[in-house]
Amino acid sequence: MAVIYRITPEGKKYLKEGLPEERLVRLLKKPMLIVEARKKHPDFTIALSWAKKNGWVKIENGKMVLVRQPEKIAEKDALEKIDDGKNVPEKLMELLISRKLVTRDKNDAYKKAQKFIGREITGMTPELIKTGLWKKVKIRPYNVSVRGQKIYPGKRQPYNSFLAHVKDKLIQLGFREMEGPTIESEFWNFDALFQAQNHPSRDWTQTYTLKKPKTGSLPSPKIVERVKAAHENGWKTGSTGWGYKWSPDKASQLMPRAHGTACSARQLAKGVEVPGKYFAIKRCFRPDVIDATHGVEFNQCDGIIIDESMTFDKMLGILKMFATEVAGAEEVRFCPDYYPFTEPSVQLSAKHPELGWIEFAGAGIFRPELTEPLGIRQPVIAWGLGIDRLAMVKLGINDIRHLFSQDIEWLRKQKVIV
Repeated sequence: MAVIYRITPEGKKYLKEGLPEERLVRLLKKPMLIVEARKKHPDFTIALSWAKKNGWVKIENGKMVLVRQPEKIAEKDALEKIDDGKNVPEKLMELLISRKLVTRDKNDAYKKAQKFIGREITGMTPELIKTGLWKKVKIRPYNVSVRGQKIYPGKRQPYNSFLAHVKDKLIQLGFREMEGPTIESEFWNFDALFQAQNHPSRDWTQTYTLKKPKTGSLPSPKIVERVKAAHENGWKTGSTGWGYKWSPDKASQLMPRAHGTACSARQLAKGVEVPGKYFAIKRCFRPDVIDATHGVEFNQCDGIIIDESMTFDKMLGILKMFATEVAGAEEVRFCPDYYPFTEPSVQLSAKHPELGWIEFAGAGIFRPELTEPLGIRQPVIAWGLGIDRLAMVKLGINDIRHLFSQDIEWLRKQKVIV
């Protein structure tokens, strides 16, 4: 078995600076007190031991005296030869090993690499590279046309990535994000949106309610009084309102947010820039029959634009852009629709390759009965996008439940949305 000798870090230090005994001899130009020599020589103990053993110095009356100047230092000469890759006598090598200036490596790497000599190999090993024996083996050529093993790197969940992509797109278009709590009061979810308290969509079959705590606080009395008046008689909007007795108790009831438009109402009351553009992507909850296009909880992307120059036609262009550029839909259509808080109102649908026409969004211009009690005099266009359905088209899936799939093969094969 091949044996390799290597100089230790200590040996390399002495190779550069000189052996301790060598440096001690250089120090003794004249007799020197041991105490003084110890201060001047960092390796004094080792140096004195080997200098006395070699007969170079002696101790007289607490002083060191140089006996003879060595002509050649065998250990230093041996270290230089080993450093140059030359052989040295075995006895001298053992001395260097005992002084821990050299280590003996029974080169297992050589033994492991030796078995490949003369053979054809498909890949390098650390031992072949370390010993240089790679020069004595035949390396099989690579076939670059052969497909290698698939690697699945870590990436964001596809639907989560799609939501981030939509958010980035809106921010690039100059929209600012709106905030709002998941547990909402009926005031912001319905009343502030001019949705009558006896409207069918506020029935328990259409929304969830919170059992405990059952009620929450209402906003400032000023806003509450204006919204109350708008419901009862139209306030100063020119409307007759809904013509019923508005109940603050009903408005204070808590519920999981039924639509992201509640965030729009909150933002308008908080204050907006004019012109201004705002959006929110929020989790919403409604009782429903779960099927390929419906769920009891879903994400909704809401947006509002406050601008004197904004028109209904421009809003349709924005909605079409969402369906085509963000979701990748090829066919889009608009139909008249009705919502209690917008007039005129429109429904956006896009054609899914397998499921056919799917409703994607409801939109329109907010009614004055909604905006004016919240302190807004300018026209406000608004929309609520069923972003889960947009994702179905973008990700090429036929069941909305698959957006939250744990199917590892499907997750691995989904492309990263850039």
